Amino acid sequence: MRDAKARFDVGQLVHHKLFDYRGVVVDVDPTFQGSDEWYQQVARSRPPKDEPWYRVLVHDAKHETYVAERNLEPDKFEGPVNHPLVDAVFDGFRDGRYLTRRPIN
Repeated sequence: MRDAKARFDVGQLVHHKLFDYRGVVVDVDPTFQGSDEWYQQVARSRPPKDEPWYRVLVHDAKHETYVAERNLEPDKFEGPVNHPLVDAVFDGFRDGRYLTRRPIN
């Protein structure tokens, strides 16, 4: 489900423009929901807190990231993501995107 101003949907493949990794969106926050401490330590490019942020499962990794919308773009590869949680979160992959197993948010 997409927030009215969010650019990406749950299940959509994305590419991180700064760190050059691809992944799949698993959650969308309409605004930053992390702590000020996390933002100061991790979000070094100081992206806006009042725009959408996304939880992303990172391809060929075991971790997820929390990313500001301005740092993401649609993934041009459009192939499946290799991550251990993909099958727990999604119910398949079709036409370049993941199908959600259950309603999110």
